[in-house]
Amino acid sequence: MAAFYADECFPLPVVDALRRRGHDVLTAARPERLMSANEVEQVVLEGDLVEDHPDDVRGHCCLLLGAPDGRPVHAVCSPRAQYLAIITACLPEPTQWSPVFRRRTD
Repeated sequence: MAAFYADECFPLPVVDALRRRGHDVLTAARPERLMSANEVEQVVLEGDLVEDHPDDVRGHCCLLLGAPDGRPVHAVCSPRAQYLAIITACLPEPTQWSPVFRRRTD
């Protein structure tokens, strides 16, 4: 049997199917924290700008906040000439953010 590594972007039904067939699949995310591409797309299209970093050493990037399906989602994006690069998306940790997920707690 083969060994696989699946991050949070790997579809959970595929992980389950591989495991049923006897393959070893290591996952890096808790299932309750997974999100769909549609949720990320909704944040990018309809979310609010939380942070803007035009002078970041890696290039202009920004943090967006949305609440698809009623749960907060942060997406980090970087505008490019021809497209918007989505760097990452995650569910913000409540202990690290204000109650409305717009300010970091220090």
